[in-house]
Amino acid sequence: MLFSVSGLRFPRVSPVYRYCASSFNGASTSCSLSLLLKKHHFSRRIFIEKSSSHSAFSSLTVAASKKVLDPGGQGDASSPMTDQLESPSTISEDPQVIHNVDSEGMEDEKKIEVEEQESFPSVFSNNDEEAHAEEPSVPLHRNASTEKTEAKPRSIPPPGAGQKIYEIDSLLLGFRDHIDYRYAQYKKIRKEIDKYEGGLEVFSRGYEKLGFTRSETGITYREWAPGAKSAALIGDFNNWSPSADTMSQNEFGVWEIFLPNTADGSPAIPHGSRVKIRMETRSGVKDSIPAWIKFSVQAPGEIPYSGIYYDPPEEEKYVFKHPHPKRPKSLRIYESHVGMSSTEPVINTYANFRDNVLPRIKRLGYNAVQIMAIQEHSYYASFGYHVTNFFAPSSRFGTPDDLKSLIDRAHELGLLVLMDIVHSHASNNVLDGLNMFDGTDAHYFHSGSKGHHWMWDSRLFNYGSWEVLRFLLSNARWWLEEYKFDGFRFDGVTSMMYTHHGLQVAFTGNYNEYFGYATDVDAVVYLMLVNDMIHGLYPEAVTIGEDVSGMPTFCLPVQDGGVGFDYRLHMAVADKWIELLKKRDEDWKMGDIVYTLVNRRWLEKCVVYAESHDQALVGDKTIAFWLMDKDMYDFMSLDRPSTPLIDRGIALHKMIRLITMGLGGEGYLNFMGNEFGHPEWIDFPRGEQHLPSGKVIPGNNFSYDKCRRRFDLGDANYLRYKGMQQFDQAMQHVEAKYGFMTSEHQYISRKDKGERVIVFERGNLVFVFNFHWHESYCGYRVGCSKPGKYKIVLDSDDLLFGGFNRLNHDVEFFSTEGWYDNRPRSLLVYAPNRTAVVYALVEDEPKATGNLQLTQNVKNC
Repeated sequence: MLFSVSGLRFPRVSPVYRYCASSFNGASTSCSLSLLLKKHHFSRRIFIEKSSSHSAFSSLTVAASKKVLDPGGQGDASSPMTDQLESPSTISEDPQVIHNVDSEGMEDEKKIEVEEQESFPSVFSNNDEEAHAEEPSVPLHRNASTEKTEAKPRSIPPPGAGQKIYEIDSLLLGFRDHIDYRYAQYKKIRKEIDKYEGGLEVFSRGYEKLGFTRSETGITYREWAPGAKSAALIGDFNNWSPSADTMSQNEFGVWEIFLPNTADGSPAIPHGSRVKIRMETRSGVKDSIPAWIKFSVQAPGEIPYSGIYYDPPEEEKYVFKHPHPKRPKSLRIYESHVGMSSTEPVINTYANFRDNVLPRIKRLGYNAVQIMAIQEHSYYASFGYHVTNFFAPSSRFGTPDDLKSLIDRAHELGLLVLMDIVHSHASNNVLDGLNMFDGTDAHYFHSGSKGHHWMWDSRLFNYGSWEVLRFLLSNARWWLEEYKFDGFRFDGVTSMMYTHHGLQVAFTGNYNEYFGYATDVDAVVYLMLVNDMIHGLYPEAVTIGEDVSGMPTFCLPVQDGGVGFDYRLHMAVADKWIELLKKRDEDWKMGDIVYTLVNRRWLEKCVVYAESHDQALVGDKTIAFWLMDKDMYDFMSLDRPSTPLIDRGIALHKMIRLITMGLGGEGYLNFMGNEFGHPEWIDFPRGEQHLPSGKVIPGNNFSYDKCRRRFDLGDANYLRYKGMQQFDQAMQHVEAKYGFMTSEHQYISRKDKGERVIVFERGNLVFVFNFHWHESYCGYRVGCSKPGKYKIVLDSDDLLFGGFNRLNHDVEFFSTEGWYDNRPRSLLVYAPNRTAVVYALVEDEPKATGNLQLTQNVKNC
């Protein structure tokens, strides 16, 4: 297959990974130039607290409320137990909006001793700013949009007092020195940015100065590389001559060159040209892809990628036609990967995903698509997490304009588009990544072992560096501004926030684990800054942080002293399901399931999932594969008898997903294909790998057979996969109709160990789960809050969903007065084994007597 970039035609070759070490004329050397000038530094003092008398173990979970009956949550009993999950009415429905709080609010608070810091002048001197002042430059491939009617704010409110977090969680008072120091550092950096850069709004537009920018008279290229001794721009446009276009350096280490238009007025660098920067460094001469490059490709016969000057003619640029959808109250996210989204064993394209996968996502009832592996990564099997070019969309799937077309189509369908963004680490590649970019070990990253992630084999950013802040903040804004993404899922945030990166550490919930020497305050402050920038400039944008530690204040507004994310990814739930699936049904504890699902902080929203891409990777198993194993190969066809393993697997697959969505959070995520129990695993094409130890890891002969999604299985009328897919679709639509994930009314009335039953209310819905493997309960009484008539709105035992059709959906259920399971009223229902049923209150209907309800329920038995 050929890949075309306006005149360039590159075969789409299998992107085989080759580790590129520091091979340019010498070994790696460290350098202390982590900031603009050596004398400028951030304070790195971190406070650690003594063990508080308040253990904080019980405070890791304040399950959506300050009141939780049975706070341990793990104690099953033969008699019903009750959890109160009433959410307070003070919860903001739009917590992402940053309110303007008096920036002097901390003046009367306890003074915090902070080390004096010297100022950070801009890397652009006055001369640099004035050099081309008469020629306004713009970043490449900006385009017009039809969203002219949208009034996007372009100012970021000043910092607030940062004290409200102590009202929300009093246990934080024992760690106030550390937390106030953290907030003071955030305020100090905001002040420095305001003073020297014109504010965070301007600072986050680094792409308008660095990298390639074009004016009416020519192209300017700038690169921050203080460790380089000389630099030249090379590429197809000048026959790769290192002497043709040499660059000059300013006092802050920024190299610059201006290329005037040719005699006929055309740009000096044609669209689609390959470009690199050649630098003489203390380690030797090296060619690198520009750090701010907007597109890169792997040319035929080459291992490292090449930067592409991407600036198509106006008539070829994609113009957005549809506005951003309104942010939904509850998120139902379809996690996806463009490359593996084809049913065929090939790398799929943005265009095919746009035309074939987006309509499927919409039809299934999801309201957001989260796309992985967007940022360019030379190693395909890294799942997009070893980023080499941070501003470039992956060329494997198409052009930048193809990606814009995909996002615009999603917006037309009413889908939010979230990007899986990687700011936690970077690829170790030297030739086509940021590693050793200017020949020094400490350019964008920490030097020495501190700058290397030993498990991921990748580089770790120095979040205390001024230019790293500019780079990462601008990167987040670039994707929102240029491509119209609706938000981000920030990857690997736990690794960022702690110097131990969460490795070989078991978080117990003790607050000493969050606020001490192990905390990387620079990284936490960066997360506060990026959330501040995103929510200030794009109030409707969504930020989700992947944090497994349970960091307090993670999802509280920056103005109040929090880190500022909208949602935490509730990662413990998936681990709990895998743990249970390794046990016998008899060993499942209802209280343990409930405790894990509700174990989240008060006022901090979570996106929950039963399984994500992690569980689908080779070496692990999906829930469906844990449940049904090899029987999936032979007994999923409807024209042959099922097996007990298949029946159990299909039933529990549906129940696990529904109870996860019902209790686990305010948002829900599913990895593509898992909604119908996609068989087998994901295995990226790879060759045999020889480790330095001499061990050989077998490859798969670069096969794409298991690097795809067999959507045809979920659509096939003759396979049992379709019933599982239709249940997931019905589940999404029920949530869309009733909004139970974000309902303020939440109450768990029963978690019975002996009967294996869980009953809870969310909004006007009553959920009844019977996990027993053979016991069904006729005339089973369940508590409810509101009086009236109830009806079945979702039944996992429905024949349409691969069930046994044991419930009569025409039956009406009327509440009867009298306390039961700590509820003022109750219903009589039929609860078949391994079945989940959702009952909805029918508003404004006449009530009936208890006897009528009992008579009608008998028909179900």
